[in-house]
Amino acid sequence: MAHGVVQVTNPSSSRWRRRTGEYDTLADALAAASDGDVLSVSPGTYRENVVVDRAVTLRCAEGPGTVRIAPASGVALTLRSSGAVHDLVVEGQDTSAAALLVEACAPELSGLRLNTHSAVGLEVRDGARPTVRRCTVDNPAGLGISVLDGAGGLFEECEVVAAGQSGVSVRGGAGPRLERCRVHHSSGAGVSVTGEGTSLEAVGCEVFEVRGTGVQVSARATGSFTDCRVHRTTGDGIALDTDAVLALADCEIHDIPENAVDLRARSVLTLTRSTVHRFGRNGLSVWDPGTRADADHCEIHESTGDYPAVWVSDGAVAILDACRVHDVPDALFVLDRGSRADVVDSDFAQIRNTAVSVSDGASVQLDDCRIRDASTGAWFRDHGSGGTLAQVTIDGAQTGVIVTKGADPTLERCTVTDAAEAGVYVSAEGRGTFTGCRVTGSRGYGFHVIDGCRSTLTRCRTERCARGGYEFAEPGPVTEDCTSDRAAVEEVAVPVPVVPAGPAVTQTATQSYGLLGGVPGQRPEAAPEPKEPARAGDEVLGDLDALVGLDGVKREVRTLIDLISVGRRREKAGLKAASPRRHLVFTGSPGTGKTTVARLYGEILASLDVLERGHLVEVARVDLVGEHIGSTAIRTQEAFDRARGGVLFIDEAYALAPEDAGRDFGREAIDTLVKLMEDHREAVVVIVAGYTAEMERFLASNPGVASRFSRTITFGDYTSAELLQIVRAQATEHEYQLGEDTGEALLKFFTALPKGPAFGNGRTARQTFEAMVERHAVRLAHIDEPTHEELQLLYPEDLPELP
Repeated sequence: MAHGVVQVTNPSSSRWRRRTGEYDTLADALAAASDGDVLSVSPGTYRENVVVDRAVTLRCAEGPGTVRIAPASGVALTLRSSGAVHDLVVEGQDTSAAALLVEACAPELSGLRLNTHSAVGLEVRDGARPTVRRCTVDNPAGLGISVLDGAGGLFEECEVVAAGQSGVSVRGGAGPRLERCRVHHSSGAGVSVTGEGTSLEAVGCEVFEVRGTGVQVSARATGSFTDCRVHRTTGDGIALDTDAVLALADCEIHDIPENAVDLRARSVLTLTRSTVHRFGRNGLSVWDPGTRADADHCEIHESTGDYPAVWVSDGAVAILDACRVHDVPDALFVLDRGSRADVVDSDFAQIRNTAVSVSDGASVQLDDCRIRDASTGAWFRDHGSGGTLAQVTIDGAQTGVIVTKGADPTLERCTVTDAAEAGVYVSAEGRGTFTGCRVTGSRGYGFHVIDGCRSTLTRCRTERCARGGYEFAEPGPVTEDCTSDRAAVEEVAVPVPVVPAGPAVTQTATQSYGLLGGVPGQRPEAAPEPKEPARAGDEVLGDLDALVGLDGVKREVRTLIDLISVGRRREKAGLKAASPRRHLVFTGSPGTGKTTVARLYGEILASLDVLERGHLVEVARVDLVGEHIGSTAIRTQEAFDRARGGVLFIDEAYALAPEDAGRDFGREAIDTLVKLMEDHREAVVVIVAGYTAEMERFLASNPGVASRFSRTITFGDYTSAELLQIVRAQATEHEYQLGEDTGEALLKFFTALPKGPAFGNGRTARQTFEAMVERHAVRLAHIDEPTHEELQLLYPEDLPELP
């Protein structure tokens, strides 16, 4: 039953042709109307299924919202002609039909309010092209606006205030345009665009408060969003799937608990001048072969979770040009063979863990980029992982660059400044080619290469590195034309390896080991023979005895050996044998021979058949602690497995238990290590090393730690006489001699030398010898024909100045 009167007016300017009429129902009025007529509807509720199939105008006689069309079922209002409808309230109650249906026409709709519980609030289909302005849709039962079957149209300043499914759904080859529209409080995707030939253009729109994905583009659909905002969703902010193509320009995606932007299955995204911030998982995640994301002048920042800001995996590609990524746990993770990230002129800053991580055969290309305040600047993690870093600066990282487990990157003209630990750290069969790179102000080593890794360093330079410019703990690295303002060599006590020295007048490392420039030069490659027969115990003990000083250490080691040896004899005699715990704690200052003794200890245990191989695997915190929950246990297990049959030597182990641990994962490494030591007590000997006070804190960090380590061996500082003995051994090794008064001068020099926390002990002695060789070379370079004796003798004037 109708309420009110419908008046039909023909607005023709010809007076004699003007006609008007009043009707009780909309159906009667429409039946009497002709194209161009205006239906002025009196206030009231019209419970009719209204069908407009003529080019007429419907409007409220007494202002917006005074007329309601509210049938009991079916489509409330159907438009099949290019007329106009203004300011009506449409209420549908049929969950199998649309409240307002526009078919195959191009009407103008403005000021409509669709308050409905229908399958769809507003449905546009069959090629219709409406112009819809300032309309609102409130449909908690179904879709808000649906555009399908080749339809399109313009939607200006419209709002979906609630939807039980997607707020705006575009499919079936449709292609509408949205301008300054708002979609919120939907229970499906805020905006869904799907199907080949389907497209959506959105300008100045906002999608928010969505219980699902903000914008979903899939199945070969395309989209273009300009100056839009997507925020406060429960799912991903923007998701692309299955050959979707989307361009975002000047957009903002924020306050997303999942991925801000997620691409999969050959989708392509172009992101320009856009901002992504406050996201719970990845800011930008790109998956699968053929999937590609191009970001230009974009900013990704303020992660609220523990995931990388940019994630590239499964063969996908990401390109970042002039972008900024900051205040996130990790900046860029590239995983899996075929995955690639190209980054140009971009900044990574305030990164809690790793700025750039490359693993599982992936590669990166970074050109003219800047990394600042990260735990790790760049980490190449495993075999097949690599790429190129060119003119990249890394400032204020804990460790500048890490290369592990067979990774092989190329670094050209890169700079690492003010690293808290090593500038460049290579371990576990990592490689790497470093050309024209510079490390300055590192509080650890400049370049720290262990495990015999075959890295190549060409024209590299280190400056003001606290522990030394270069530290090569095993044969392997190849160097050419590298220099340093401070010498440093392997932390071993004499005797040192015999390596031919290069020309004494050069400041570059060619065939030198720790001489002149402090750069270990190329040494003969050691053929890896993991099953090489163990040396005889007497031979190894002879090397131990040959070490300068360390009398207390030698006694402790011999006591352990005697205990193990006698225990073996008792077992053969059928007697019970003590089972001494073989895990050790080494405490003391740097340069006191801890690494060398650990290596010899492993060989001795192998000679006694206590260990299968007796090899040494040296690791630090960086090799054990991961960035995410669970990754630390995996990394610690891998290090333990590499050490099976030998010795796992953890240098600066106290770093696993920092005083202000917070959310630090070092404790997870300790817990994992304690369990492995118990489960595999016969397979690996674990030695932890570090400063005395710090190691006491480490042993107290876990109830099981102290019980696993039965013995602490303290490495005392070398005396001045022992430092002199080391210098004498160095001189003999390299065919130099100390002049008549030089020994006494050296003794006074070492006595006066400050013995603070940074004192290098044996390393200081070797550095002193190297400095003397340099000054000797400068002195003799001006003598035309020096004698054989002059070429050998080092005099007191060759001593360096006291610091």
